Amino acid sequence: MGRHRTPYPAEFRAHMVELVRAGRRPEDLEKEFEPTAQTIYNWVAQADRDAGVRHDGLTTAERQELTKLRRENRQLKMERDILSQAAAWFARETGAVREASHHTCSDAQLLARIRTLHASSRGTYGAPRIHAQLAREGVHVGRKRVARLMRMAGLCGASRRRWPHTTRPRAGARRAPDLVRRHFSADAANVLRVADATYVPTGEGFLYLAVVLDVFSRRVVGWAISNHLYTELMLRALDMALQQRHHEGVILHSDQGCQYTSIAFGRRCREAGVQPSMGTAGDAYDNAMCESFFGTLAAELLCREHFTTHEQARRRIFCFLEGWYNVRRLHGSIGYCSPLEFENMHAQKQRPSPRGLSAGGQRRGREKRPAARPWTTRDSTSSGGSIAY
Repeated sequence: MGRHRTPYPAEFRAHMVELVRAGRRPEDLEKEFEPTAQTIYNWVAQADRDAGVRHDGLTTAERQELTKLRRENRQLKMERDILSQAAAWFARETGAVREASHHTCSDAQLLARIRTLHASSRGTYGAPRIHAQLAREGVHVGRKRVARLMRMAGLCGASRRRWPHTTRPRAGARRAPDLVRRHFSADAANVLRVADATYVPTGEGFLYLAVVLDVFSRRVVGWAISNHLYTELMLRALDMALQQRHHEGVILHSDQGCQYTSIAFGRRCREAGVQPSMGTAGDAYDNAMCESFFGTLAAELLCREHFTTHEQARRRIFCFLEGWYNVRRLHGSIGYCSPLEFENMHAQKQRPSPRGLSAGGQRRGREKRPAARPWTTRDSTSSGGSIAY
C-alpha cells in the first residue's frame, strides 16, 4: 500500500509559487523542501489558472465545485438505490406492484428542475425565487408545492444574520440634509443612489467594500475594495459610478460616516453635480436599501465561504457583483427580474414610437410593469425645497 500524505496547506503552496515566480527553479526547491519538482510545477500551473493566465484546466474554485457536485451525485444515487430496494422489498412482501401515480411522476420531474435551479443559484434561492424562475420558464405551479418539494429534498435558500454596524460619525462634521427621508424609490435610473461600506473578513485580515446602488433597479453601479477604510475608498466607488453613469443632479444618499462627511468627498460631489444626502447617525433605517444589500451579500456569500487571502476575497466579490447580482439574480422588489433585465425593459418602454410618443407613454390596456415597493420619493426636501430630477 502506498504512503498517504496529508495535503500541503494552501499557504505553503502559495509561498512555493511565489518562490518560483521570484526566480527559483523547482529542481532547486526540491532539494531544499519536501515537495517534488513536478508537484511544484503543478502548483504554479494551477496558480496561473486561478489568475486567468492559463486556460488549459479548471481553477481551484471550479475543482471544489466539481468535487461538491460529485459528492452530491453520489448521495443522490445512494438515496435512489435505497428507495428502489425499499420499493422492491415492499412489492415482494405484499405480492403486488403498484405503478407510480401521475402526480408522483410530475413531482419527481419538478423536483429535478428545482434541484438544477437551486444549484445554479449557488444554493441561495429559496421557494419564492425558485417559483418565480419556474414561471419565467413557463412552468406554472403553486409556490406551496415548490416549498413542499424543497422541504422534502432538504433544499433551502440563504438566510440573513445580524451584521455589526461600522458607521463612525466625525465630531463637528457638517452633514448634508436628508433629501430621501426613508423613501427609497425612483421612477427612472440615475435619479437616486445610495452608498455605504462594510467589512469583509479574510485570513489575512479585514477588507473593506464600498458600494453605490441605483435605487431604481437595485444595480450596483460603483464599488471599490481595499484594506483600509479611508475616504479614498469611497471616492473610488463614486468615481466608478460616475464613469458608468454621469447624470447631473443625481441624489447620493449615505450615512454620516466620517468618509462621507469629509471635505474631499463633498468637493468631489460638487464637481460632479451630485446632490449629497445623509440620514441620522447610527440608524440603519435611514439607509435601509444599502443595509439590505449588505444583508444579501452576507447571506449569499460572506457567511457561506471563507476567504484565506485578500486576493481570493476580491475575486469572489467581483464575481458576485458583476457576474451574479447585477445580471442574473432575481430581485423580488422589482418583479423578480435582474437589475440589468429591469433596466432594459424600462429602456424599451421609453423608446420613441413612430408617432413620436415614448412607448411607456402609450397606454394599451393594463400597465404590465413589474410591481415595485409602494414607496415614493418625497417631492420636498427637509428644507422645503423641491428635488430636481
